[in-house]
Amino acid sequence: MALAQDNLDAYLGCYAKAVNRLSKIIVDKEYPPDYVYYKVPIPWLQVKLLRLLQYYPPSEAQKNVQHNNAQNAVLFEAINLAIHLDTESQIVNQAAVLLGRFIISKETNVRYLGLETMAHLAACVDSLEPIKKHQDTILLSLRDKDISVRRRGLDLLYSMCDVTNAKVIVAELLRYLNIADYALREEMVLKIAILTEKFATEYQWYVDIILQLISTAGDHVGEEVWYRVVQIVTNNEELQEYAARTVFTHLKSPACHENLVKVGGYILGEFGHLIANMPEASPQEQFRAIHSKFGLCTLQTRALLLTTYFKFINLFPEIKGEILSVFYRYRHVLDSELQQRAAEYLAISTMPNDDLLQSICEEMPPFPERESALLSRLHQQHTDTEDKRTWIIGGKDANKERDVARLTLTSRNNSMDNKVKHETNGNNEIDLVSFEGLKISNGDQLTTTTNSGSVTSGSEKVPDRLLFTTEGVLYENTQIMIGIKSEYHGNLGRVALYFINKTQTNITSLTTSIENISDLTITTPQPPPSIITQSNQIQQLFHIECKNIFTGMPKVRVSFVSGTLRTIVLTLPIVLSKFNEPIQLNGAEFFARWKQIGAGPREKQVVFNSNVPINLSGVRTLILGFKFEVLEEVDPNPTNLVGASVLHTSGGGMFGCLLRLEPNIEAQ
Repeated sequence: MALAQDNLDAYLGCYAKAVNRLSKIIVDKEYPPDYVYYKVPIPWLQVKLLRLLQYYPPSEAQKNVQHNNAQNAVLFEAINLAIHLDTESQIVNQAAVLLGRFIISKETNVRYLGLETMAHLAACVDSLEPIKKHQDTILLSLRDKDISVRRRGLDLLYSMCDVTNAKVIVAELLRYLNIADYALREEMVLKIAILTEKFATEYQWYVDIILQLISTAGDHVGEEVWYRVVQIVTNNEELQEYAARTVFTHLKSPACHENLVKVGGYILGEFGHLIANMPEASPQEQFRAIHSKFGLCTLQTRALLLTTYFKFINLFPEIKGEILSVFYRYRHVLDSELQQRAAEYLAISTMPNDDLLQSICEEMPPFPERESALLSRLHQQHTDTEDKRTWIIGGKDANKERDVARLTLTSRNNSMDNKVKHETNGNNEIDLVSFEGLKISNGDQLTTTTNSGSVTSGSEKVPDRLLFTTEGVLYENTQIMIGIKSEYHGNLGRVALYFINKTQTNITSLTTSIENISDLTITTPQPPPSIITQSNQIQQLFHIECKNIFTGMPKVRVSFVSGTLRTIVLTLPIVLSKFNEPIQLNGAEFFARWKQIGAGPREKQVVFNSNVPINLSGVRTLILGFKFEVLEEVDPNPTNLVGASVLHTSGGGMFGCLLRLEPNIEAQ
């Protein structure tokens, strides 16, 4: 020992021999039994060898980045597999503790993999408590020097959020939003909006956070966000007054982003009367707060605000003069949309009575409950060409919903052929009743398809059943399924098209355009998302207005890229009867009105053959589908069916419609 201490270089070989000897004693347990002292093998030799090693400087650890990366890749995938197999296993419990150390590693790659694997764990486990222990560390990852780590930290916070920590996480995300990378901001906005909606326990907190989000994020707020705010406020009566009051406060501030002006215009137009009696929220104050931002907005937003002013005339007649002056001025602007709105609103507002004004400005009904468009938009943010995850960003509920949606889509695809066979007979005609002789389509080709951008005639046609039902499959091929849902009230209607990607790749560059027909107006609140991810669906909403009696049906041109550019021209099943309202009449009233109409241009009689046996129950269903009330005990012949309805149009007024259907069952 003394010799080695005085001359380290000469005795350098002792270092390796000492290590080897210690390894044999401690690891291999190679020692004579007589040398064990109180159950410790050769303690005097171990002490001497350990002291000898202290004379030499410590050796530098060999750094092999590639070796570490390869080892970590295997380790993290092993943890992912364990999570996939059984989230309650002991291995997963140990992994949760281990991941807590990985996310504070000095190595960027280890932090990245640790956060991603912990997000997988959060997406699958029943309890988030083991992950919440590291919440402060995860929040700090938002300020990591590497953007990929910041993105994984955002994903993990989104996945681990629940009712207990939502306010803390959302508040931190809002604070970070101001300094976040531009590449992250749109995704952050979507996630903040979804978390706020999903875990809100107080109406006021939801409204405050969402309006603050729109105000802070500005241009990074997509239309889906403020559309969703409007839907939730419209559907929740308890929210409406507070939302109107809060958005009015934002509108009075000198700096107010255009997206916030849109929200304010819609909410005050619908619910401004709820705060009209409050101090400093009079009708004049509401109008001036909005109009002070009017000149700074885009043409699209100005058009929306003109509609708000139109609603104000109905809600607050005392400010009608101020608003009419705006309509007078905008009748002559260059933009055709603003010009048309101003002219139409002015004409309706200056009518002798307010019946039409009140009818048009009725409060919007609640929006139908459906999946938030925010979720669809968020899922599009994660599309890429690498291996797809077996899980999605979000908690356990989000992954359960994804699995259910996959099963539903698979079941729908497998059963669609059988469904079509049940709905049609061998001649591709509806079993319920044949339409031959009614000349509904006038021989028009209802659907055309194209490949490689050139339009050619197709063999598909719009299903006849959609003419008297509100929803169904409009078109389907091996790549895409297009479904339709509709609702109509008076002369107005809403139609939603659902685009379902049946392929295992993304459908891109999706666009739609409407080919309008005379006296029927179809507008699009927003274009559809341009990407449909694999086995996913999106929707597009259309607003319909019947201005007068029209013939034919409008068409929609759908273009998308799925391998090659494809275009489909579909006929929308929007016929005049969609704007009918069934009415009840007794026998005397019916025949009195029938005689009043008389023969001539206001009466049409058609005799046609049925290609299938006449089913009176099916015929009754058909008449009800065309929105005629079936009148009982009006015709003495029990097989005859009598119906009545009122057709609503915005330009031509209302038209009474009477129907007599006389099936000749014996002549079949």
